[in-house]
Amino acid sequence: PRRPDRVAAMDTLLSKYGGELLDGLWLTVWLTAVGFVGALLLGAVLATCRISPITPLRWASATFVEIFRNVPLFSLLILVVYGMPQAGVNLGRVGSVILCIIFVGSAFAAETIRTGVNAVGVGQVEAGRSIGLSFGGVIAHVVLPQAVRTVIGPLVTLFIGILLSSALAGVVGMPELTMVASEINNKEALGLLTFIVAAVMYATISLGAGGIGAWLETKLRVLR
Repeated sequence: PRRPDRVAAMDTLLSKYGGELLDGLWLTVWLTAVGFVGALLLGAVLATCRISPITPLRWASATFVEIFRNVPLFSLLILVVYGMPQAGVNLGRVGSVILCIIFVGSAFAAETIRTGVNAVGVGQVEAGRSIGLSFGGVIAHVVLPQAVRTVIGPLVTLFIGILLSSALAGVVGMPELTMVASEINNKEALGLLTFIVAAVMYATISLGAGGIGAWLETKLRVLR
């Protein structure tokens, strides 16, 4: 049969499946947002432990980071979603996907934050200790605020990486954007058009995140 022309194909895609695409986009954004915030929070804790004077904390955090920085998200998803229930631990599909994204993302976030922490001058730390701040106080009030300013760009890159990695959630049955686009294409055989539309959605979010990151870098550079 003759392939539909591009206008007709786009009309079919948007009129029949626009709602499904938006639902997939919403789930993708939700997974990315929750995963990024969770990875950032856990990454900050791990980075703090990496520079802690308590040796067991340094070892534990270093082990966690090395493991999850070197385990593919795809493999981890399969293990957690399908393997853990057989061991009696069932977090549900959504909880399992979020947990995997956070664990893998936090490993990279921890190294990113630690790089920013190392960029803070030793004199700043000593000044904080001289006014009576504890180790936790120095980290919370002196080191992290300055470290974040230096790692905004890498954190934006991490956000985009989590956004793109969220497409793997479709492997375990989560109807995120890529999975929805694939299912629509299987029904209508629209060729590359469905995936081009999905790619534009991903690119729009990524470019928006990059723009916000650039704005924050400029703003915080002025405030320093």
